[in-house]
Amino acid sequence: MEHEASRPVEKTRRRRCVLISVAVCLLVVVVLAVALPLAHRQTPDKLKATFTERCEAFKGYDCGKIWDAFTQAYVGRDPCKVPMEAYDPLIAAAPFKPACNRMMFWSKTKDVVHDFTSKRDCFITLEDTLLGSVLDGLTWCGKEGSKETFTTDCPGWTECENNPVRSFWNRASAAFADVACGDVTAMLNGSISTPFSSASIFGSIEVKRFNATMMRSLNVVLVTQKNPVANCENASLKDLQKELDGIKYTCKEVAESQIQECSSKPEKPCGACW
Repeated sequence: MEHEASRPVEKTRRRRCVLISVAVCLLVVVVLAVALPLAHRQTPDKLKATFTERCEAFKGYDCGKIWDAFTQAYVGRDPCKVPMEAYDPLIAAAPFKPACNRMMFWSKTKDVVHDFTSKRDCFITLEDTLLGSVLDGLTWCGKEGSKETFTTDCPGWTECENNPVRSFWNRASAAFADVACGDVTAMLNGSISTPFSSASIFGSIEVKRFNATMMRSLNVVLVTQKNPVANCENASLKDLQKELDGIKYTCKEVAESQIQECSSKPEKPCGACW
């Protein structure tokens, strides 16, 4: 009889343990859901730390001076009124160096391009340079009347034309294109109907800065998937060719899988990748 009487008590204890376990698990989930985004959220201090750490990977530069030139472009300004020219002192503090026959431009192919250049050192993109590297993937802005840097509540890319991030990339792209020399390569996307868009940074800024006295050719690598949408006869690429006054133009369709395979074989010459 005593054994029978103890069963309800045991059931109650088990039920209580289960409820406590569930409650603890839910609490852990809630804490992680709140803590993880906060841990990874970009803050002004993290922005400077990231900028400095990336900058110091490039030897021979005064990273403190470059940071100061960077912040003067947007601190204290309306975040929708930061023109490209505001970054002129930054470009002067870390000018782009010509890398003849190695410069790579891209449009709508960022992941493919950077996967390739991260494994092979025969080409260099804007994001592989000091200024492109230190700010890649970051967000920043200032506020009128404030001396602080903000990393949240900043205007998005299309929210206003002269926002700090967009103006920086426009200015840096122009400066990078200004030093393009020799045989230049551009990776464009063959999986969309218009691989070359005059509204893109490549079409609206970089191509227009190419100088025929410095550049010999522009070699387009049209990256294709299994079922390509565009080929080298695409009308938009004909428009690109017309923009290249005095610069030789070539185009080759190359499967993304071929580029990926080639990037994993450092013994293979880069030119043989396409």
